[in-house]
Amino acid sequence: MFVELHARSAFSFLEAAALPEELAERAAALEQPALALLDRDGLYGAPRFYRAATRVGINPLVGAEVTLAEGGRLPLLVESPEGYQNLCRLLTKIKMRAQLLGELQPKARRADMENAATLEEIAEHAVGLVCLTGGDDGPVALALEAGGAPAARARLDRLAGIFGRGNVYAELQRHFRRAEEARNEWLRGAAATLGLPLLATNAPRMAQRDQRPLLDALTCIRHHTTLDRAGRLLADNSERHLRRSRDMERLFADCPDAVANSGELAIRLAFTLKHLGYRFPDYPLPPGQTPIGLLRHLAEEGRRARYGRGELAERARTQIARELELIGRLDLPGYFLIVWDIVQFCRAEGILVQGRGSAANSAVCYALGITAVDAVGMELLFERFLSEERGEWPDIDLDLPSGDRRERVIQYVYERYGRLGAAMTANVITYRGRLAAREVGKVLGLPADLIERLSGFVTDFEFKDPGDTLLAHLPAAGCDPAHPRMQVFAALWSAIQDLPRHLGQHSGGMVICQGRLDAVVPLEPATMPGRSVVQWDKDDCAALGIVKVDLLGLGMMSLLQDAIEMISARGGAVDLAHLPPDDPTVYDMLKRADTVGVFQVESRAQMATLPRLRPERFYDLVVQVAIIRPGPIVGDMVHPYLRRRAGREPVTVPHPALAPILERTLGVPLFQEQLLRMAMATAGFTGGEAEELSSAPAWRARASAASRRRPSSAPSPPSRCTASRNVWSATRE
Repeated sequence: MFVELHARSAFSFLEAAALPEELAERAAALEQPALALLDRDGLYGAPRFYRAATRVGINPLVGAEVTLAEGGRLPLLVESPEGYQNLCRLLTKIKMRAQLLGELQPKARRADMENAATLEEIAEHAVGLVCLTGGDDGPVALALEAGGAPAARARLDRLAGIFGRGNVYAELQRHFRRAEEARNEWLRGAAATLGLPLLATNAPRMAQRDQRPLLDALTCIRHHTTLDRAGRLLADNSERHLRRSRDMERLFADCPDAVANSGELAIRLAFTLKHLGYRFPDYPLPPGQTPIGLLRHLAEEGRRARYGRGELAERARTQIARELELIGRLDLPGYFLIVWDIVQFCRAEGILVQGRGSAANSAVCYALGITAVDAVGMELLFERFLSEERGEWPDIDLDLPSGDRRERVIQYVYERYGRLGAAMTANVITYRGRLAAREVGKVLGLPADLIERLSGFVTDFEFKDPGDTLLAHLPAAGCDPAHPRMQVFAALWSAIQDLPRHLGQHSGGMVICQGRLDAVVPLEPATMPGRSVVQWDKDDCAALGIVKVDLLGLGMMSLLQDAIEMISARGGAVDLAHLPPDDPTVYDMLKRADTVGVFQVESRAQMATLPRLRPERFYDLVVQVAIIRPGPIVGDMVHPYLRRRAGREPVTVPHPALAPILERTLGVPLFQEQLLRMAMATAGFTGGEAEELSSAPAWRARASAASRRRPSSAPSPPSRCTASRNVWSATRE
């Protein structure tokens, strides 16, 4: 049985044409039991590959190609959890080298040292890893080309000394190239002499052969050239795709051991991301205290401060006890304590901080001072924030003043948990719309004015159904859809959508870890000084159980803090928690839509609605903000509410059980909170089940959008580049 152990995905950034999901699905279709993903200097696509492979029933093996300072790339496969940690730390070391050295090295020297590991560093992290000799860009092939057999033999000896002879595989590839076959013959002889096992791979850069046009386009983008001028920069042929086991057996009929070894090695490689080993940090506790005990103590102190002996005090006690019981059962006290600690730092430093989102539904968050919304008094549903059925970590977002104040909070987290214990989450920048049109236009050598026209056109263009292709709409942009280059443009533009371009930084998400985060995921420098990012985005982290805390910067928070400081400098004082909620002057201003510069109600749509809704109390403002949202607008809830509020339509509810739920919004459901309670009242759902129900439409919408993401420009099999296959030669005319 053959198993491909050296695949590369689009997360090698412009060096491969297939997304991890496409590779997994194709491997499953070829009845391969496993597949190894080895992207360049990172594990960027590993979480998506793991999820896709698990879904289709194949074993997702982990590895990476590591750039060597001595030249070439060394393919490494993970055999054990220790090997995974070593690979993550090795990748972190070479990525973070320049930042850790800071200004101790000249800029040119730092650039040379980035993204390259020495063999000594490889040796320090070799335990638990299996090494392949690689293909054309492998260290052995480059040594053979530059220094002949003695140099290549010395490089093989060095690798065998680092990893052990049983952990170095002489990699054989056959893409019908004479130089490659000569190298294979030398490798077979050298491996026999040194006692190294052979391994057959096809080193795929595509899921299927018909992705070759896209691969060539990405190569042109990487080298800043056009297809007409690319020449030998392009792949020699279209053989680097996933192959069936029987095809590889036939291809290596003269060396069956190399094929058989791939299946045996795949069995050895027992590690997957299921064994990630991530732990959220333990909060430092006073002697004799437990996390839930400390959280209960803090919540009780906050309850007394918030509610005193008022009419809500007993209800708050009951609600907080119920929430704490679930928090303890889900082993989440440490998470709440760490967020509370960040809030305490902000207050000690005089930095405005405010929890937002579904955390406002928690009485515990209110008692801890994380949020300022009384979840008990407003009868908010806790399951909207946290439920046992959902099986997810809670998500608490903290709004902070943008700029230096927010940066102080971020740096506090780094100082508290260490430079290798915390990092920002990544944001994968992908090819979309205008950017994709410009890059594809340059690859095809289109005139600059045509590229600009096409990029402006595709920005406004939106697919409505699978038959509604870009090619059909090109006449609207003044282009001839029958022209071969326009057909290729349409096919490549569709094919390149959502392929990763580079790694960015999330606006505020931070992940922290018990111990070293770089043993869980590789880190690399962020574009901003003093920050680092993990190689995975927020969705990848969430799917693998890595907890994120959002520290979001808002310009309006900065303005509020500046205003408070100006008032204080003039001898005044402002307590935001006790601003009068019924100031008639404020509501008169809102009714006139005099709201330029007023957060949440300054958009054109909000200003058009304010004179019709005519808010008179604080809850009216809650409705005003909520009503100008996609849900109420698409659901046709805005006009019925406004008519009922103006007395032009009677207030009705579809069932008596819904009357208390919809009473405040005049029988019109406007809030997700109401949808949850409606499911509980009419269908007998628990709070957790209702939350799952509310998430289902969003999941279906995302799935539907994904199915429309890459429409082909002509009838074809479900491959992203088949439509361009028959016209690709036209671009070379």
